[in-house]
Amino acid sequence: MNTLIFNGSPRQQGDTVALIGALTASLSGRADIVGCYRARISPCVDCRACRARFSCAIDDGMSEVYRLILASDNIVIASPIYYSELTGRMLDVLSRLQPGYYARGRGEAGFSNRARRGGILLAGGGDGSPADAITRARILLRAMGCNEISEPVMSLKTEVVPAAMDAEALAAAAALGRAWSAGRS
Repeated sequence: MNTLIFNGSPRQQGDTVALIGALTASLSGRADIVGCYRARISPCVDCRACRARFSCAIDDGMSEVYRLILASDNIVIASPIYYSELTGRMLDVLSRLQPGYYARGRGEAGFSNRARRGGILLAGGGDGSPADAITRARILLRAMGCNEISEPVMSLKTEVVPAAMDAEALAAAAALGRAWSAGRS
């Protein structure tokens, strides 16, 4: 089983990473993590070269990410919530999913080359709502061919209880990993 995790956090030991750790500790198979803040991936420049072929004109790390998406059984979007949204850097990286969109328009499989499951891990403090981040994550997971998307795992109010100490959120992340490892959603 191959799981691809997009980490939208700039912090290497932050709340999002705590949730990712709980998930991967209970997950069988291979897990690849794309650290959006450290990845050398440019945002989409809307050149539209992907309208004609399933590739991108920008030659950077996204080529490897496309390969990982196509090989994945599970894809996870893990992000802090900034002003009720996924991080900007996460959205920059995932703006490069356009080749899949245009492939589907041409009647090709694109990223929907097989069934895969999707998951959402969110961490955030403050008084905003996670609703917009959840909506955006679901849209992006569907764009990557996820036909089953699990209920979001969230650690909110991290300014009071950091995710690393949020027993309920850590248990939910671990349960997701166990369910996927057992072949369940």
